[in-house]
Amino acid sequence: MWTGPKILPGPRVFCDAEARANRQGMTARLEPFHAIAVSRIAHRLGTEGRSVIHMEFGQPSTGAPAAAIAAAHHVLDTDPMGYWESPKLKARIARHYGETCGAVIDPEQIVLTCGASPGLVLALSLLFDPGARVAIARPGYVAYRNNLRALHMEPVELPCGEAERYQVTAAALDALEPAPDGLILASPANPTGTVIEPAELAAIAEVCRRKGIRVISDEIYHGITYGAPAVSMLAEDRQAIVVNSFSKYFSMAGWRLGWVVVPAALVEQARARMGNLFLTPPVLAQHAGLIAFDCRDELEGHVATYARNRDLLLAALPGMGLGRIAPPDGAFYIYADIGHLTDDSLAFCIRLLEETGVATAPGIDFDPVEGHRFIRISFAVSTDRVIDAIERMRPWFAARMAEAQALSA
Repeated sequence: MWTGPKILPGPRVFCDAEARANRQGMTARLEPFHAIAVSRIAHRLGTEGRSVIHMEFGQPSTGAPAAAIAAAHHVLDTDPMGYWESPKLKARIARHYGETCGAVIDPEQIVLTCGASPGLVLALSLLFDPGARVAIARPGYVAYRNNLRALHMEPVELPCGEAERYQVTAAALDALEPAPDGLILASPANPTGTVIEPAELAAIAEVCRRKGIRVISDEIYHGITYGAPAVSMLAEDRQAIVVNSFSKYFSMAGWRLGWVVVPAALVEQARARMGNLFLTPPVLAQHAGLIAFDCRDELEGHVATYARNRDLLLAALPGMGLGRIAPPDGAFYIYADIGHLTDDSLAFCIRLLEETGVATAPGIDFDPVEGHRFIRISFAVSTDRVIDAIERMRPWFAARMAEAQALSA
């Protein structure tokens, strides 16, 4: 006799106090990116009719190369698009390493990503387990520290000041006890723009080999240097993972396209992670990126603009009282000491923005210890905007110097 539907037992759900207690502390607390708060104020001022110069982000003011844009228009008209990785783009990127550092890279070692940010997550999850200790430079890009914490890894901050040219050194890395499981390098670096010299890079690689330290090299600013080109870590360590992107040198930040170079033994797991976490990068961006790779004349024109902007700022800032500046060997940043004017870089940046319309980034984004006394200025804008910013900042900094002198009298 039918007695009604049977209710099958479902999975047991634990909601008691003990289960909640076990979950506590498992969710990492991340620091905000304070430059975003500055940018919100800048955009609000813009909507109110104020003239604002955006120097708070490392975002080229130029667009993608013209030929890449033309190719994208053709793709929009002819390609339905879907989930896809461009074999031609992977082959072109692999060839790039052979041309620039002599590394023989199989195109299958290239994993295309939706920009460098997911590429960093991919690299970290590929190399390290929760609890791993990974060394990073301080100051350094805020996402290194935050992504490590989000993945339940421990950032081991190496203080890198004027004596170290704001970069990791082989000696400092070798002195860490116990040795870290990994190292994230960036050369040129954000926020400083400093480049690791080839001999020092080789020494760092030797320490890592000797101590079993796995390396992730963030090379997103390669191509933007003002002397000798930056050397890829692949020239010294073929087991390193390299993260790169089309956002900076190729001036394609909004296209969300990057890549990761992984050792051959890790390709299968890298592709498994990419497929599950991020699928494939935008097809449109991949087609455009392939064309952009060989638009060198146009792209080198952007670098020449950055060089002019850099020279203008380096000539002007000491006269404003900003004489202690990290060596901007590459990228498009000035990282300047403002400790004689403030001990609150965020409030300082907000006041500078509100009173001059020049938006900058506070040092606390890059250095939780000393960043209260530093400011980062991006010169990835047009030269006329840099000239305008200098003219606005010159009297403002003179007034802040006068205030500081009056307080110390």
